[in-house]
Amino acid sequence: MALARDYLERVYAGVLGKCIGVYLGRPVEQWTHERINAEVGEIGGYVHARFGLPLVVTDDDITGTFTFLRALPDHGNDPALSPAQIGAAWLNYLIEGRTGIWWGGFGVSTEHTAYLRLKSGIPAPASGSAALNGPIVAEQIGGRIFADGWAMVAPGDPDLAADLAGRAASVSHDGEAVHAARALAAMEALAFVEGSIPQLLDAAIARIPADCATARLIIELRALHARNLDWRAARRLIAERYSYKRYPGGCHIVPNQALLLLGLLWGDGDFGRSLGIVVSAGLDTDCNAGNLGCLLGIRGGLAALDAGTYDWRGPIADRLFLPGADGGRAISDAVTEAVRLANIGRALNGMAPLAPKGGAQFHFTLPGSVQGFRGAGAEVRNIGGPEGARQLAMSATLPAGGTARAATPVFILPEELKMPGYPLAASPRLYPGQEVYARVIAGATNAGPIAARLSARVYGPEDTLETLSGPVWMMAPRAEAELHWRIPDTAGAPLADIGVEVQAKVPGAVHLHLDRLGWRGAPEVTFTRPPFAGSAWRRAWVNAVDQWDDRRPESFWLTQNAGRGLLIQGAEEWRDYEVQAVITPSLCAAAGIAARVGGLRRFYTLLLRAGGRITLLRVLDADTLLAEGPFAWQQHQSYALRLAVEGPWLRAFVDDAPIFEVRDRGLPLTGGAVALVVEEGHMHCAAVGVEG
Repeated sequence: MALARDYLERVYAGVLGKCIGVYLGRPVEQWTHERINAEVGEIGGYVHARFGLPLVVTDDDITGTFTFLRALPDHGNDPALSPAQIGAAWLNYLIEGRTGIWWGGFGVSTEHTAYLRLKSGIPAPASGSAALNGPIVAEQIGGRIFADGWAMVAPGDPDLAADLAGRAASVSHDGEAVHAARALAAMEALAFVEGSIPQLLDAAIARIPADCATARLIIELRALHARNLDWRAARRLIAERYSYKRYPGGCHIVPNQALLLLGLLWGDGDFGRSLGIVVSAGLDTDCNAGNLGCLLGIRGGLAALDAGTYDWRGPIADRLFLPGADGGRAISDAVTEAVRLANIGRALNGMAPLAPKGGAQFHFTLPGSVQGFRGAGAEVRNIGGPEGARQLAMSATLPAGGTARAATPVFILPEELKMPGYPLAASPRLYPGQEVYARVIAGATNAGPIAARLSARVYGPEDTLETLSGPVWMMAPRAEAELHWRIPDTAGAPLADIGVEVQAKVPGAVHLHLDRLGWRGAPEVTFTRPPFAGSAWRRAWVNAVDQWDDRRPESFWLTQNAGRGLLIQGAEEWRDYEVQAVITPSLCAAAGIAARVGGLRRFYTLLLRAGGRITLLRVLDADTLLAEGPFAWQQHQSYALRLAVEGPWLRAFVDDAPIFEVRDRGLPLTGGAVALVVEEGHMHCAAVGVEG
């Protein structure tokens, strides 16, 4: 069907609504209504500060929603995407025991149970079936938690949304959990074109079995709402009929589905009131508020989020985290994810992808968006620009020679290194050797000339941040400039943020408009332990090996006890480059390097194998042998491996001698990070180099 002109904006509102709901409910997750009422009171805004918690946090609700959906572009955006293909995304992007889901144990956590089924070779949907896992495990809440994304790529098409969400839910769930996922996705898809809550609920019932508990809940809650009970009286009736005692397990879907409907009906479509009700009601507060926030964001657009006096958007500044095996995607924002989702929706409708402002990473084209930018000595806000384009306005009052800065994170910030709850596995988005660019415009009312330049902060000793600065551009009022800066070598330390710095040449008000900011190209970087104390360099690696000892003379002392382990760093934008490392294999099945890594099952790898062999593989869910030959390597001997990727061509070298030159004529991987790879044993390495 034809996509509405405001499709992207409504997706953005849905992503924001999801994040706002999760961040609102997370501090009181699984609290009872009585405890919330006694210790917090009725929820009307963010409560994290009362508990000394950060607002923007890692959370399985957000991570799973925007990670599992990657199965669609990974498989050509085929609307016939199968549960088995979605299950493959679980195995590719989740790091066992560390990222993305609640690793509560087999038979306790529904998602963990399903993951272990998938890992053992049981494909979806059997992996999530009640026949294997039992109805209690299979009917927990996760199927609905992750449903939002499938609806946002099927705007106005509740049938497709329900089918996709149902297939995705079946990877890990069954029964009522799948029905609830289908019901929510149908409502969210229809909400792009229909605002009537009764019609949204009708759409949900039409796409699930008439006799299922989810359908009966909708009918019963609508009848309760028609009796004009207040929400507290309705909640008491829900608690009597749909308690965890009647629906056991870690977090059953039925009691929580009842509370989502409570918030939707008694909130009467008002974003803040609805979220306040659903969180104040208790139980799985972040999941319920996240799903309801997404639905209401889609339904009402940005106007729904901005209505009233409470500022839902400002405190989060669009930020979200997606920890996983593709670490360069972990530090993200609602605009970036909205564009990704909208481009999947466009692909499903046969349309070309969007690339706002030439594909710049930060473009501010959506109303109110700041994409993580914060001011230091300056205020930042989104404003209208020429010809309807939007920009980020930076304003400060400075003395002569005074400076101000606005920047956005490209990696974990110091206060996030010890993120509570779910671990934040991430790699930086930006690296030495890459060229940063920005288009800026000096304010028309500036009292005089200003100096503008790009600047970044990098981790220094004891994980303190130090500033690196690019060349200076002098700008008169109304002047425009294209700033460029090649990030210098950082001695193995990761960058933390990137931004624009302005200096006043005369005292007074200073305004600078940032139209876009981005970067290009592959890096030129050597990854190794920096020559000073600190842990940030290690956190820049996504760790998917059993053991990594960095206290040895070599930076990377890696052991994998079973199967294949990877230590990954980089970003999906890396296309054509060369990765090299001098590795020393010990007792192991294989050891080597990888390029264009996009998870645990998507990469090219050059491996020294037991039995005196060397192989070049394409790993894409399964291994495909691209080249193989004899190579009499010895344990505890060092070998310089080099793998160059350029378009479909792969060239491999050992100790500078060419070994393979192969054109991948199958399903070539086009971009991604680098990794050290070890299978069933040990290897060590001092440094990993990448050169574009």
